[in-house]
Amino acid sequence: MGFMDQAKDFADKHDKQVDEGLEKAGDQVDDRTGNKYSSQVDKGVDQAQQRTGDGDTNG
Repeated sequence: MGFMDQAKDFADKHDKQVDEGLEKAGDQVDDRTGNKYSSQVDKGVDQAQQRTGDGDTNG
């Protein structure tokens, strides 16, 4: 199993943790940019969360 397969398998098994990590990363970007790009960051986080994990419609 290659690295990408392992990463997808991890994301499928740990969807909640991956989503929380993406949310925290988005919050860090907001903090560092003074929320200047908050709507774009939120949109990116939402899209990333939809693409990770088991049971997501775009996964």
